[in-house]
Amino acid sequence: MTLFALILVFAAAFCHATWNYYVKRINGGPELVWLISILSIIFYLPAVLYILWDGASNFGIFEFLCVMISSLIHLGYFLLLQRGYKKGDLSLVYPIARSTGPFISTAFAVVFLQEQLTVQIAAGGIIIIFGVLSLTGGFKQDVKHLTSSMLFGLGAGIFIGSYTVWDAYVVSIVLVSPIVLDYVSNLFRTIVLAPVAFRRKSLVKDYWNEHRMGVVLIGLLSPLAYILFLYALTFTPVMLIAPVRETSVLISVLMGSILLGEGDLKRRLMWSSVILSGVVLLATA
Repeated sequence: MTLFALILVFAAAFCHATWNYYVKRINGGPELVWLISILSIIFYLPAVLYILWDGASNFGIFEFLCVMISSLIHLGYFLLLQRGYKKGDLSLVYPIARSTGPFISTAFAVVFLQEQLTVQIAAGGIIIIFGVLSLTGGFKQDVKHLTSSMLFGLGAGIFIGSYTVWDAYVVSIVLVSPIVLDYVSNLFRTIVLAPVAFRRKSLVKDYWNEHRMGVVLIGLLSPLAYILFLYALTFTPVMLIAPVRETSVLISVLMGSILLGEGDLKRRLMWSSVILSGVVLLATA
């Protein structure tokens, strides 16, 4: 992996962890997602207009269909994950989703993108996945809905693997701009969630009035996190950077421990070192 790709993925992980930190502080629902998406559309509109104007001939019907498929996969992931959190246990759904996602991404990349898997890449990916799983709590035995939690977590992981590999195809082979790809996904999500936001417009106003700075930062950083990751995908194999992307979980957990006073810092630092050892393996592959 090149140093530039590593920097892009780490920057993406930091942005991802930061906006998730503010989401956790605000503790909103679909109406918050709608508000964030609206802001993202406004913030990134100039860049999208410039890209489309500068290379409009490269965006036809096929490219549009590819982008819409991506938007549908992302929406399916969001809806399934929300359903999983309601019907299952967060302590099981989240770690399964985040640990199986990179594994499935790697498998799909080998099958569909013809990427070559080496022993070092496999070892680095497994170490990171195991570290993320342990860092987020592992497979706890006291969950109330074991079967449904595991199924929802696995389903979310399949969606993560699917959109990662599909988006890699769209930005690296179809050559759709990462900014345009993420923008359309935000636009699509805004349209779908508009009825919910309209019914709960008082909540939307409250989020804006009480958490304006946090909402603005999320609107800026949420797209940026994925755009940086997508740019790395344009010249780096999925199997190298999909596991490294999960360092965002590491940063998020440490932020929760240090900034939100969640504690358990010693154990979290231990598993963080395990994750970083996996990153080193991938970075030197």
